[in-house]
Amino acid sequence: MKAPDLGIRIGRLEPGKRNSISDVKGVKVGHVTLIKGEGKLVPGKGPVRTGVTAILPHEGNIYKEKLLAGAFVMNGYSKPVGLVQVWELGTIETPIILTNTLSIGTAVEGLLDYVLEENEDIGVTTGSVNPIVLECNDSYLNDIRGRHVRREHVVEAIRNASEDFEEGAVGAGTGMSAFEFKGGIGSASRIVEVEGRKYTVGALVLTNFGKREDLTIAGVPVGLELRGYPGRGESGKGSIIMVVATDAPLTARQLNRLAKRAAVGLARTGGYAYNGSGDIALAFSTTNKIKHYEKEPIEIKAIPDSVISPLFKAAAEAVEEAIINSLLQARTMTGRDNRIRYALPKDELVRIMKKYGRLEP
Repeated sequence: MKAPDLGIRIGRLEPGKRNSISDVKGVKVGHVTLIKGEGKLVPGKGPVRTGVTAILPHEGNIYKEKLLAGAFVMNGYSKPVGLVQVWELGTIETPIILTNTLSIGTAVEGLLDYVLEENEDIGVTTGSVNPIVLECNDSYLNDIRGRHVRREHVVEAIRNASEDFEEGAVGAGTGMSAFEFKGGIGSASRIVEVEGRKYTVGALVLTNFGKREDLTIAGVPVGLELRGYPGRGESGKGSIIMVVATDAPLTARQLNRLAKRAAVGLARTGGYAYNGSGDIALAFSTTNKIKHYEKEPIEIKAIPDSVISPLFKAAAEAVEEAIINSLLQARTMTGRDNRIRYALPKDELVRIMKKYGRLEP
């Protein structure tokens, strides 16, 4: 269940068919969810509440046909892999992997396993590959020290990728928290018209941040209304990864700008980028494909900056709703030391939205 299913309208633009990042043609998402054990934390042995999420930017060989991309760091308390080359060259060349903080090394190894298998020329006729791995810290519910993510889990998540995928407490989102409720994976999309042409902007987020009182949904102070709801703990700590995809023709410079607008959507939900938060946004366009061995001059299609504003709005709205959807799609979960993260109570949410007159038919 997503926000529109409850009558909650985020912004004014219309969502795509799936209201998902996969509304951008060619984009697919896959998960591996790891849940094992219960009770008291035994460092290195469990309980396990973690996983991997893989985003495939297009259906072909991403290394051989790179996509233009940009990124933005709102607060850098984070350990991203691969963003330096994104800024330098303006492209991505691998699937995008999300996981927990202490599994980034393993995730890189697993991603390299996949890319090297797909490209036998790497290290022979061409030299390197830039893996993209992004993370949040799920140690409130998970035995993060155990590093339970394995290389094969990363490859499996990539192989599992589909246009239709689960959201909430799955994949990398299995052990994540948001506004002291159960968070995780959320997605949304928006259709926007620019100079008579329709484009899709989709977002996928990994939410693991926020104080309960800060939670705002469609302008309503839901967190304040639910500040006494059970399951609180470690308020404000955590991070968010925001991935924005579009089929609009944009340059890498413009995609850097688009990535910044993800922060607008974050702020509208009550995200303040506190000191210990890693707030990272990555944006890519599926329109221009850059061939790895291309030697001739490249023609890049791009809309002019003078008409780009509707895409900025679409990115902000998609990220905002994706964050709320990560809460609505998640289920209550008990983790290490019997800590509980409750799902956002939908009946209470509907009551609150009605109280403020923000529930639509």
